[in-house]
Amino acid sequence: MRCIQIMKACAAICIALNFATGAIAQTTTYPSRAVRVVIPYPPGGGNDIIGRIVADDLAKRIGQQVIVDNRAGGSTAIGAENVARSAPDGHTLLITSHTTYALLPNLRPKLAYDPLRDFEPVSLLATQSFALAVHPSLPVTTVRQIIALAKSRPGQLTFSSAGAGTGTHFSGEQFKVLANLDILHVPYKGGNTAVTSVLSGETTMTFGSLSALAPFVSTGKLRIIAVTSSKRSLLDPKIPTIAESGLKGYEMTPWYGLTAPRGTPGPIVERLNAAVVAATQSNETRERMVKVGYEPSGSTPQQLAEHIRHELARYAKLIKVIGFTEQ
Repeated sequence: MRCIQIMKACAAICIALNFATGAIAQTTTYPSRAVRVVIPYPPGGGNDIIGRIVADDLAKRIGQQVIVDNRAGGSTAIGAENVARSAPDGHTLLITSHTTYALLPNLRPKLAYDPLRDFEPVSLLATQSFALAVHPSLPVTTVRQIIALAKSRPGQLTFSSAGAGTGTHFSGEQFKVLANLDILHVPYKGGNTAVTSVLSGETTMTFGSLSALAPFVSTGKLRIIAVTSSKRSLLDPKIPTIAESGLKGYEMTPWYGLTAPRGTPGPIVERLNAAVVAATQSNETRERMVKVGYEPSGSTPQQLAEHIRHELARYAKLIKVIGFTEQ
């Protein structure tokens, strides 16, 4: 009996050694070919901009070509599903975001992927600050004044967004919920038209990216009141956050991350993580991100996993409170 136990123990050790040897071999030979980074948006958007900046830096650090593959459609679901079904060998990666991993899973019960089950987190890449902006004719300069004005005119104030279900939409809904306001949401087809609606007086206020709003602020056509993120933006640290301006607990921070298919070997994930974190800390990449309105934010795989869980729960709560359903 003791001989059998010893044989089983030896077999287990051999299996473990073989697995470890295989993992080391994969790491030393990885990447053996070009790495494909899937961006679930068409060229030109925030996800695409971040993805291309990271791809450029990643290629230098892993010594292999990194190909950007725009797989738009299904509100990012098509690209995410493509990566989830790819071989878990580190040669296919996904540039993900709050939309892909936190919003859609709460809106589509039959989504073809699960953000926690089907992917290996690699690292956070960047965050973004939206800003609350109003037309200069509106007699407000602070968050408290907007809240007071909205309470004095229930149902009369409006906020525009880039469309129902977008980050700018939920920024406004979170504002309404926490401040207990009656403000009408007016969705548009894109951020540019949402901003134009405030410039023309069609809507009272809007939530948009700082980089998109900046040209109108510099010419006096818009007034930025506060940013939606938990911390002040690197783009303009003088602008206060909504939370510090009187609406405690408010935060709406769009984020972007890098993930791989579930089952990607740990050593490969670790190598990718080291490369990405180094990229987000390099002066060149940081400057490129900040210049276009994004703030570098490298993390450990575990921190990204926890962040995804937190965002899933947060969006689930907000969606339930406002009764939002995908049209």
